[in-house]
Amino acid sequence: MTSRYSPSRAAVPRIALSTVAVAASALLLAGCATAPAGAAGGSTGSAAASAPASDGFPVTVDNCGTAVTVTTAPQRIVSIKSSTTELLLALGLEDRIVGTAFLDGPLPENLAAAGAALPSISDFLPGQEAVLALKPDFIYGGWESNFAADGVGERSQLAGFGIGSYVSPAACKGDDYRPDPLTFDTVFGEISQAGDIFGAQDAASALVSTQKAELAALAPATGAPTALWYSSGTDSPYVGAGIGSPQMILAAAGLHNIFGDVHDSWTSVGWESIVAADPSVIVLVDASWNTAASKIATLESNPATQGLTAVQNKRYIVLPFAATEAGTRNVEAVASTISQFAALDGQ
Repeated sequence: MTSRYSPSRAAVPRIALSTVAVAASALLLAGCATAPAGAAGGSTGSAAASAPASDGFPVTVDNCGTAVTVTTAPQRIVSIKSSTTELLLALGLEDRIVGTAFLDGPLPENLAAAGAALPSISDFLPGQEAVLALKPDFIYGGWESNFAADGVGERSQLAGFGIGSYVSPAACKGDDYRPDPLTFDTVFGEISQAGDIFGAQDAASALVSTQKAELAALAPATGAPTALWYSSGTDSPYVGAGIGSPQMILAAAGLHNIFGDVHDSWTSVGWESIVAADPSVIVLVDASWNTAASKIATLESNPATQGLTAVQNKRYIVLPFAATEAGTRNVEAVASTISQFAALDGQ
């Protein structure tokens, strides 16, 4: 795992409580609140059902073990990570986003215009002071670790300031909430739940219907060709394992993940295990901090991997990092994987 995956890469200062309190006093409250919730009733790996009234609000959800109640649609949203920002844009909520942070790459072409004017707080995880200065009424994070004392703040503290919070259900870490495995039902469930929380139910329903239809129309590769999902790393490669988004995407594309029997989302392995499996294709995650080109250079210069069938025949599939995190671009990632694999087989 490269440092980009880890909150430690975000160099954010701790904020003194007095500073936070002063900043919080100026917040615009919008009726959002969060409080810890027990795991009872939570469904493993899925977004818990919301309970809206006839007008759509209030909405209450059990999110990664935290009860989130929203009485009116948030109007000043901070989004952290590409997956959350892209979902908000896909729901047509760009006018309500007051700040974004920790984006994993450029926006996809279909969202670029809507997101062109979004203010960026930080390229990494922002500190609480920077976030509070924007007077948000809601923070939508891609990872639970975004809500840390040395990040945007703990969820209970934010609730005390009248700021609601929501974590992508695909990233929940608790035993009763972590997707095991991640499925497209979880991805689509987040879209629907976000629609409830942000008052965009119609847009969310339309997006889910479109994505379900697109996924159903895809024709996966046949014969279960073997694949390595190479995320990062040189000495110890970090690869896609059996219960996260890499496995979900590979399985939907008809490819057999050589590390699909590892009970984790990603894992570190030794090159010798990859050499022994000799996958027929290698999926390369392309990120600005660890490009697909750099991974190819590693594979083609490493004596241990130079002889791999996929390396010898340059059988590479390239996917942008932001499309490989659980979110609205996963169906697109499956379609691209299928298309690129078909092109390789047609060589």
